[in-house]
Amino acid sequence: MVGLLQSRSGASGRQAARPSRRTAIGFMLGAPLLSACASAQQSFSQFSKPFGAEAQPSAAAPTGPAQPPSAAGNGQVKVGMILPLSASGNASLAAASMKNAAEMSLAVFQTANVQLLIKDDGGTPQGAQQAAQQALDEGAQIILGPLFAGSVPATAQVARTRNVPCIAFSTDSSVAGRGVYLLSFQPESDVNRIVDHAASIGKRSFAALLPENAYGNVVELAFKQAVGRRGGRIVAFEKYGGDRATPARTIAQALGQADALLLADDGEGVVAMADALTAAGANLRNVQLLGTGLWDNPRVFASAALQGGLYAAPDPAGFRGFSTKYRARFGSEPVRTATLAYDAVALTAALAQTPGGGPHYTPAILTNSSGFAGIDGLFRFRPDGTNERGLAVMRVASGGGVPVAGSPKSFGA
Repeated sequence: MVGLLQSRSGASGRQAARPSRRTAIGFMLGAPLLSACASAQQSFSQFSKPFGAEAQPSAAAPTGPAQPPSAAGNGQVKVGMILPLSASGNASLAAASMKNAAEMSLAVFQTANVQLLIKDDGGTPQGAQQAAQQALDEGAQIILGPLFAGSVPATAQVARTRNVPCIAFSTDSSVAGRGVYLLSFQPESDVNRIVDHAASIGKRSFAALLPENAYGNVVELAFKQAVGRRGGRIVAFEKYGGDRATPARTIAQALGQADALLLADDGEGVVAMADALTAAGANLRNVQLLGTGLWDNPRVFASAALQGGLYAAPDPAGFRGFSTKYRARFGSEPVRTATLAYDAVALTAALAQTPGGGPHYTPAILTNSSGFAGIDGLFRFRPDGTNERGLAVMRVASGGGVPVAGSPKSFGA
């Protein structure tokens, strides 16, 4: 489902241009939200690698034959969607699953005033630029996609000439802005949520051990800002590359001063880091372990050292319900990013139904500060094109993640 949340009173002039009442324009897997008083709710690991290492097709690997353009729906508002349908390997599998989810989303809106124009970019910037041009020539008022960071600027370059916004699926925040909004799972939201929760349960002194890569760099900045905002202090901070033992020893020696330790890496990396800390003499039972959405991984749940650790992630109930509907319709499992395509289409279809006429996808509407609600919970776009998500806090247990704190029902100021 995607719903528009009510704007708060005292809105600025820019906010006043947005829909001001709580409008029931959302649907959740076939169940419409019809009441004007209805409340609205909203890692990227199954298909992709961690942030900054999106699984793009190899330059040496041949792509499949270009997929012919297709369309879904017959509404008056045209929406372009660009996916790497003919790219090699996992990219095309993810694209096919996202295409299915997009069509599934549109099918929920039986009276949707949208026609979805689905284009194949082959996983390349050149293909994305051509696909965007085709969609715009056919009258697209907004573009959904592409998936890969390298293709986003090429798409945006074309879209900006028509003053058409893009909602892209890349995790790379450097491609956001100037009409490009990212509907991906971004690490900043994970870090803000888990640090806020840790502070709310009395944790004041923080340590962190992060990978020396693009993902670690983003987490580092968000972590330092979040701890400062909550009035905490950082007592130890280290980053690691191939050598885990040396930074692990440094952190292990400082853990006596820390209430909480952030480990932000994928499942394999987190488990290896926990083992290195244990080998360095750290007693991880004496500190609250914190993590990001990349912890939602069977290897983490199977690790004895990480039991009881807390991490931020979308409430898994949303994806479970979506997966059940997806399997019933397509007979296969969706990739984790399929919900992004579902929510993007649901959002554009919902906004196309708002009364009053006029443009449907202006910056003021897309950056509504109250946000929207989707399969993975609450989300909103920031003016700089990045996003903020309302996430749950989960605890690591041998059987999987156990909810500790639910997703927020609304955003703060």
